[in-house]
Amino acid sequence: MSDETASAIPLAVPISSGPFEKPVAEAGTTLAILMSLSFCHLLNDMNQSLVPAIYPILKESYHLDFGQVGLITLAFQLTASLLQPVVGMVTDKHPQPFSLPVAMACSLLGLLLLAVAHSYPLILVAAAMVGVGSSVFHPESSRVARLASGGRYGFAQSLFQVGGSTGAAIGPLLAAFIVVPRGQGSVAWFSAAALLAIVLLAGVSSWYARHPAMLARRGRRSTAIPPSPLPRSTVIGALAVILVLLFSKNVYTSSLSSYYTFYLIQKFQVPVQTAQLMLFAFLGAVAAGTFAGGPIGDRFGRKPVIWFSIVGAFPFALMLPYASLGWTVVLSILIGLILASAFSAILVYAQELLPGRVGLVAGMVFGFSFGLGGLGAAALGRIADVTGIETVYRVCSFLPLIGLMTALLPDIERKS
Repeated sequence: MSDETASAIPLAVPISSGPFEKPVAEAGTTLAILMSLSFCHLLNDMNQSLVPAIYPILKESYHLDFGQVGLITLAFQLTASLLQPVVGMVTDKHPQPFSLPVAMACSLLGLLLLAVAHSYPLILVAAAMVGVGSSVFHPESSRVARLASGGRYGFAQSLFQVGGSTGAAIGPLLAAFIVVPRGQGSVAWFSAAALLAIVLLAGVSSWYARHPAMLARRGRRSTAIPPSPLPRSTVIGALAVILVLLFSKNVYTSSLSSYYTFYLIQKFQVPVQTAQLMLFAFLGAVAAGTFAGGPIGDRFGRKPVIWFSIVGAFPFALMLPYASLGWTVVLSILIGLILASAFSAILVYAQELLPGRVGLVAGMVFGFSFGLGGLGAAALGRIADVTGIETVYRVCSFLPLIGLMTALLPDIERKS
């Protein structure tokens, strides 16, 4: 039995009761598991978003330039991106249900190190450790979300993703009111959230270990992987287009998540806390867009959602560098809503393109997204140092045009 076959079975299996293991049989979707995963994703990404949220503090305290700030993002994103496809590929054949709480423990250690680090190299190490936790958490959590979907793959991925987007939005807000007034050491307070996530993920892992797909794998050395509905050359071409689309989406998003506060402070002379609140508004819009994309894709297809989400942001991105403060906030919210709706659709589209490779696809999509975000942040930091922060947004405003390559994606949902 493949992951896809098992995931389509309504999960009314008699397993031990409890808040993590009670299925919603009438919907064919184990909502308790999906909600637990989404909440843990919130806690995980909330903690991870503290890293860019405290950039102004680190920049001032350690006299960093924009290039060094970009390298902190690169240290986090590279460990997250390079390991994720490897983790996904290994766990496709040898699932590790209890790797989820272990991943959160790595992030916990990274947070504690970030709180006490008093040198730039230690800050880089702390950011990299948080990235290691992310590299294990995302592909395995995405697999469990698919298993608990009852066939509603877009809805399940959107519910899982909205937790992460919400956490990423809350992080800067908490940083504005806790970390900025109290300093770098207050990052350690957020270790309590990581501990809570470890407890919840232990329950999710217990459910995962008892799932029919896991029971079917016991005693077998490998699992048969069903073929793709398309020729190999078409699949490779479609994956290449997906990676280019992720480049367009994530480099632009990175320009906002990493440098938006600096842009607002420099161009409009707003205080740090006000800039953090405006970043929260953008990231909140990202959370809303993330949730909307999956269910819409379930109903109308993934490709139309990808078309709208990436190309639709272009006119607003083009206007952003020339807008007043009020319109900058409005345009950033619209861009966040539209761009974010693509992610769940892209992920589920890729999983349908490569059936049976849920972990590999999730690791590739998440990993490539993180890696592009890190490389983009480092490159944009150098551009900002040389030409100014406003030039970054003029250059990035043309990135959504790359979304026109969506036309090259095959109509896989018709062929499935």
